[in-house]
Amino acid sequence: MKPLKTVISRQFTRFHGDQSGAALVEFALILPIMLLMFAVIIEGARLMWSYQSVAAGVRDATRYLARVAPVDICTVGRSVTAYTSDLETIVRSGKSGYSIFPTGISVNSVTPSLTCVVGTYRVSPAPVVQVSASLTVTFPFVGIFSFNGESISTVTTTIRDQNRVFGS
Repeated sequence: MKPLKTVISRQFTRFHGDQSGAALVEFALILPIMLLMFAVIIEGARLMWSYQSVAAGVRDATRYLARVAPVDICTVGRSVTAYTSDLETIVRSGKSGYSIFPTGISVNSVTPSLTCVVGTYRVSPAPVVQVSASLTVTFPFVGIFSFNGESISTVTTTIRDQNRVFGS
């Protein structure tokens, strides 16, 4: 009978030279990193797309408000809060009326404001309108991004745009 040391040595030498299954082990080691990178890319793209969608909606709402508000709004002393529901509709919906935001993204509020700028303009004080929208993004891959037991499940930001009133 052969000594145990010789048998183990021979088996280890045979196993040491065998390369079958190495690619599977390497793939298993890299897979979590690849999945994390994929999740970061998807979430980053969703966040940028949503931000651009809301920014375009706020820009359109500001242009609308600059066209429908009267040019003498500062001298008459009126407010732009009466247009809030129309502005919310513009920011929240696309041209076709369908929601332009994916699931997990919501517009919290849309707020119009008016500033009267005094200067040497055609109309002085010159009315300038601003539309602000508060946006909340809820991440679907929250579990992947949790580190040390803490995670960021939502991000809230505000988008603003302003335009000079050209009047109706």
